Amino acid sequence: MTVFEQIVTNKLITTPALAWMTAQLLKTLLDGVRNRRFNPHLLLGSGGMPSAHSAFVCGLAAAAARIEGFESPHFAFAVALAAIVMYDAAGVRQAVDRQSEILTHLLSHVPKTHDEFDRFLEDLVGHTRLQVLGGALLGILVAALWV
Repeated sequence: MTVFEQIVTNKLITTPALAWMTAQLLKTLLDGVRNRRFNPHLLLGSGGMPSAHSAFVCGLAAAAARIEGFESPHFAFAVALAAIVMYDAAGVRQAVDRQSEILTHLLSHVPKTHDEFDRFLEDLVGHTRLQVLGGALLGILVAALWV
C-alpha cells in the first residue's frame, strides 16, 4: 500500500476531515437559508454554526475512542486537544469577536479616504458556546457513522 493510500484509508485522518467538511457545508447552508443568499466565504471561513474546529477535534477524539478504545493514549491526546481548541473557540475567540465589532463600528463612523480602510474586519471570528457544542456533537456523530 502506498503512503497516499495509507493516509486516505486512515480513519483518524479521514473522520475529522469529514466532520470539518460537513460542518463547513452545514454552516454555509444554514446561513444561505437564513439570509437567502449564498456566501462562498463560509465554505472555508471560521466562525458560525456549527463550529468546524469543534467538529474536527471531536471527530478525531470519537474516532480514536471507537478504533483504539477509551484507555488509549491517542484518545487521551485527542480529548486534551479538543478541550484546548473548544475553550479557545468559545472563550478567547469571543473576545476577538467583540473587539472586531467595536473596531468595525468605529471604522464605519470615521470619515474615510480612498486609501484608508480598504477592508472592514470580518464579522465571524469566534464561536458562541452553542456553536461549539453543535460542532462537538457533529464531530461525534460523524465518527459514529464513519468509523
